[in-house]
Amino acid sequence: MGFDKRILNSHKRSKEYGINIDSKSSNKTLNNDELQNVLKENSELINIAKVYMDMFNDVLKNEEFIIVLTDKDGCVLRVTGKENTVKEYEKLNIKIGMYMDEKNIGTNAMAVALEEDRAVQITAEEHYINIFKRLTCSAAPIHGKNGDIIGTLNLTSEWMNKHPHSLGLVIFCVKAIEKELEKRQINNILKEAYNYVGSVMDNVDKGIITVDSDGKINNVNNLACEILNILGEDLIDEKIDTIIPGWKNIALSFEKDNYKTYIKEIKLLSDTNNRTLITVKPIKLNEKVVGAVVTLSKKTEIQDNVYTSRSAYKTFDDILGESDAILNVITNCKIIANSPSTVLIQGESGTGKEILAQAIHNFSYRRDKKFVAINCGAIPKNLIESELFGYEEGAFTGAKKGGKLGKFEVANGGTVFLDEIGEMPLEMQVHLLRVIQEGRITRIGSEKEIPIDVRIIAATNKDLKEEIKNGTFREDLFYRLSVIPIYLPPLRERKGDVEKLIEHFLRIKAFKLNKNVPKIDENLYNKLINYSWPGNVRELENCIENIVNLDGKISYQFEDEKKEKNIKEAIDSHKECEVNDEDDSGIYIEIGDDFKIKDIEKILIEKAIKHNQYNMSRTARSLGISRNTLYYKLDKYNIY
Repeated sequence: MGFDKRILNSHKRSKEYGINIDSKSSNKTLNNDELQNVLKENSELINIAKVYMDMFNDVLKNEEFIIVLTDKDGCVLRVTGKENTVKEYEKLNIKIGMYMDEKNIGTNAMAVALEEDRAVQITAEEHYINIFKRLTCSAAPIHGKNGDIIGTLNLTSEWMNKHPHSLGLVIFCVKAIEKELEKRQINNILKEAYNYVGSVMDNVDKGIITVDSDGKINNVNNLACEILNILGEDLIDEKIDTIIPGWKNIALSFEKDNYKTYIKEIKLLSDTNNRTLITVKPIKLNEKVVGAVVTLSKKTEIQDNVYTSRSAYKTFDDILGESDAILNVITNCKIIANSPSTVLIQGESGTGKEILAQAIHNFSYRRDKKFVAINCGAIPKNLIESELFGYEEGAFTGAKKGGKLGKFEVANGGTVFLDEIGEMPLEMQVHLLRVIQEGRITRIGSEKEIPIDVRIIAATNKDLKEEIKNGTFREDLFYRLSVIPIYLPPLRERKGDVEKLIEHFLRIKAFKLNKNVPKIDENLYNKLINYSWPGNVRELENCIENIVNLDGKISYQFEDEKKEKNIKEAIDSHKECEVNDEDDSGIYIEIGDDFKIKDIEKILIEKAIKHNQYNMSRTARSLGISRNTLYYKLDKYNIY
C-alpha cells in the first residue's frame, strides 16, 4: 500500500516489537493499584485536560467520537464521550489503564504522536492491528516545562465518520491545555517562592513585598507595612507603582540587564520625608519574569533642605502628561541628557523643574553618581560660598575640624542642580562663573584648585533677562548657564494634561491617606479642568489632596476666587475716591462706567506695587494673593 513514509516506519517498528496484527488488546494494562499511582502522578494534567475534554465533548455531543488522554508513556488516563460510545470503544479495550504506545499495541495516532513528537492522523489501514482498522484517530503530543512530552490528546471515531477538522480541534485543545499547565506551573513556582519568603518574612530586619508579573502586590511583611505606614490588607492587590516610583523602568531593566538584582536608594511615593533602599530580585521562569521580591531597608531620616545632597529618584516616567507641550520637552531633554553642556530650566513655580532635572540626570551616564540639589534662594549669603565650595580647617571661626567638602566636590562625576538661580547674590555669581569656565573650585582658606567634573543644571521662575536689565544678574553667567535653555510650560499651556494628573493624584493621595478614591461631581470636575492653575502641578496636587481628605468635597479656595473677592472689596471700598499717588495712607482708584474687572485688577496691582515701594512680598500680602500669583499677573498685564 502507498502509506506515508512515517506510517511505514511505525509499522516497521511495531513489527520489530513483536506486535501481533490480530491482537485484540494492548500488551500492557495496569491493575488497580498501579493505575491509582499513575493517576496520582498525572493528577494535574488530568484536572486541567478534563475541562477542555468536556468542552470538546459538548461540541461533539451529537457525534460518535471519544476523546482520549494518555500520559507520556501512552497509558490511558481518561476517556470522554457519549456514554454508549465510550462503552462501545471499551470493547476494543480503549479504556483507562491500557497502554497505547507502539511497543504495546502498534501503530495508532497516540503512539506515533509520542514516538515522533508531532500531531498526526491515522486512518483505517494505516493502523497496525486489525481491530483498529475500522477507526480514524487524530492525536497531538502535550508538552510540559522544558518542552518535554507529558502526554497526548486523541480523538477517535469510526473511519467513515472522519471529520476534516478533527486534527485541528485536537491541536487547538492541546495548546489550551499547555497554556493552562504553564500558568499552573508559574503559580506553583510563585507559591513556593511566596511560601518561602513568607516563612522568613517576619523574621528579618527588612521590609519584604512580593509582586506578580503585572506588578500587583500579593504578599507583604509587618516591617514593610511599618516602613510604608500602611496596613498590609490595604497593600494586597495594589499595584507596586503606587509605592515605588519608576517601577515600569525597573521591570524593563530585568531583561535588559540579564535579570540582575536591582538596587537603588529612592523616596517612596507613600512617604515624602524619608529615603529607603530598595532591592528588587526578579523571579524567572523559562527566561520570563513572572514576579519579583522587593526588599525595603529601614528608613533613615534625612533633612530635606538646602544643606542636603538629595538623591535623584525621579525619571521621565514621573512627568505625567500627553500634551505636545510636555512631550516635546521630554523628547528634547532625552536628546541632551548625556551632553556635558549646562542646562537652564525656566518655568513658573510648581511646574516641576527639579523633577525634570532629576529625570535628565537619571537618563544620563551620570545616573549612578550624586545628584546634588541646592536652593540658591534659601542659603544665607554668608554661608553660600562655603556650602558650594567647602572650606579648610581653621578657615574661619566655627569651621569644623578637618574642614568640609562643598556641594560641587560631593557631586563630582554627577550633577549639581542650582534651584532658584535668580536668587543667587551677585558676588557669588562671579565665583560660579569661574567654576563653569575652568572646571575647578577652591575651598575657603585654601589656594589649591581642585578639578571637578559636574553637569550643571540651573532653574528659575524669574525672567533672567529682566534681572540682567535690573542689574541683579550677570549677563555673562546667564549665557554660560543657558547653553541648553529649556522652557517648562505652565499647566494652563498643557492641554489635556490636567485630566491625567487629576486621575493620578486621586489614586496616589487616596492610597497615601488610606482612603477610597472619591467621586468628584461634574461641576467640581469641570472647575478643576478649566481653572488656570497659577501654582501649576504643585497647586493641583495640593488641591486634589484636599478633595481626597474631604471625600470628594472641597475646602480649597482657588486664586481667582480670592482675587475676585479682594478686587470687589477694593472697588467697594474706594469707588468714590480719586487717584492719589502721593497719599501713603492707602490705594485709591477712580472707577469709570466702562472699566472691566481686568482693567481694575491691573491698576490695583500697579498702585499696590508703588504703595508698597516695589516690595513684592508686601504687595502680594496687601492684595491677599501669593507672590507666585503676583508674578503671574505682572507677566499677564506686562507690568514691569
